[in-house]
Amino acid sequence: MSNQTLQNKKIAFLATDGFEQVELTKPWEAIKEAGATVHLVSIKSGKIQGVHHEKQGDQFDVDKVVGDVSASDYDGLVLPGGVFNPDALRVNDEAVDFVRDFFKQHKPVAAICHGPWTLVEAGVVEGRRVTSWPSLKTDLTNAGANWVDEECVCDEGLVTSRNPDDLPAFCEKAIEEFAEGKHAKQTV
Repeated sequence: MSNQTLQNKKIAFLATDGFEQVELTKPWEAIKEAGATVHLVSIKSGKIQGVHHEKQGDQFDVDKVVGDVSASDYDGLVLPGGVFNPDALRVNDEAVDFVRDFFKQHKPVAAICHGPWTLVEAGVVEGRRVTSWPSLKTDLTNAGANWVDEECVCDEGLVTSRNPDDLPAFCEKAIEEFAEGKHAKQTV
């Protein structure tokens, strides 16, 4: 997928029940294959439920609860989509703070599909060029983002994509940004 190596990098995947399964599993596999240690972080312990659009998917073991970790523990963050997942994350203060802290620390973040909803709540999209599932366009533009309809958009360490069809480009660009590390303009 990518020539980049993520050896000695630790990447958090923030998700809860209702995440679009392929938007977690494909980046997880690609980032792990690139050499990173990956942790599934959630707002609850135990297992979380994936979905395949409106159908129930598999359950996944949570590695860490968001209240027990910090952005300083990780080199980057992935936010999978799914409608229910980001909707639950964006009303959880610890999850929103966790996301915002990656920007405060200038660390790369990759969000796909409905994942950018949490970015809106964290107040980190103003002036940024992003994409997402089309129904988020109004929310993102109202939050000050420059929304575009493109396969994969990268703005100073913030990687966004629209849907599962964009996963190859999303994974490749996320790995590249995680390999590069901190971006001075990736900030709140």
